[in-house]
Order: sequence, then C-alpha cells, then structure tokens
Amino acid sequence: AERHFALLGYEGAPLELIAQDAGFSRHNLLYYYPSKEVLYQTVLDSIFSDWLNHMTELSQEGEPAVQIRRYIREKFVFAQARPFASQLFTKEMIAGAPFAGAAVRERFGPLLASNVAAFEHWAQQGLIAQVNFTHLMFTIWAVTQGYVDQRTQFALLQDKEELGQADYAQAEALLVRMVSATLKIDLPE
Repeated sequence: AERHFALLGYEGAPLELIAQDAGFSRHNLLYYYPSKEVLYQTVLDSIFSDWLNHMTELSQEGEPAVQIRRYIREKFVFAQARPFASQLFTKEMIAGAPFAGAAVRERFGPLLASNVAAFEHWAQQGLIAQVNFTHLMFTIWAVTQGYVDQRTQFALLQDKEELGQADYAQAEALLVRMVSATLKIDLPE
C-alpha cells in the first residue's frame, strides 16, 4: 500500500491493485481495513512512527558536533530504507496534508521544538553560531528527503541508472560540511 500510495497518490491507488500485491482479495483487504481512508491513515501512521523512531532527539547536554552528525546520518539512512515512505509523505504535504496535518503538528512539532531548544542552548553556551534553527532543521530535512524524492532526476543528470551508496555518502558529507560551516563548528566526517 505504501508503494502504491507513493507512486499513484491517495486518489489514484486502486484498492484492487493494493490487495492483489499483498496477496489478498479486495474483499479480504477491506475486512482488515474497512475503507481506503483507514488503510491510508494506517500507512501514514506507520511512516510517522518509524520516522520518529529514527529521528534523534538532540540533547542539550550532549556534544553538538557528534549529535548533529548522527542526526544527519539517521535522516539519510531512513530516507534510503523507506523511499516510498518519503515519497508518500511528500505527496501528502504537496496536497496540503489533508490526512496528516494534525499528526504532523502533534507528533513532529514537539520533537522539532525540543531540537530547536537544544540548538538554542548550544548557541547560548557559545558552542555554535546563532542562526534560525527551525529553518536549519527544515534545510536538513529537505536535503535528506530530496535525495530520495528526486533520486531519479539526480541519477539521470549523472548518466546513471540509479544513485548508489557513494552518491548518498557524498551528499551526506556535503550536508555535514554545509551545516558545520553555518554553525561554525567542526563536525566529524
């Protein structure tokens, strides 16, 4: 279901195809998920839960360079592990978050606020430069997610069939350098 919703969107993904690929009849699928909306919400909830499990909460007491590096790595790892999750999330956001708006505010909002507070604490301690940390987080999210959502384009522009691990490693290293320069700290590569 995740793959079909990611590729075809909520409206375009037929329950018959989802059921067939899962080894069910449409009738059996509807036994477990009484409507397309319930199935879609279940898929979104699975994505959000897994995403939150991989999104590190930054600690005000920890070493900023190590935590930021780990955070960036986890974002790239998750994006590669569940590319259809990333694409589905992007489609949902582009559509105006009709099914996920409340969940994004309720589930991601507190984590974002906590991470921004950690950045603010580090800046007050003189450990990093002061910038708009909310937008810094948005930039990290955009780059890590972009490498999945735009992987076909990025591969085509390099005359490749698909992006390889070296491409993701280079993107990760570049993002780490960009963030370290912005924050005026040395992040481990």
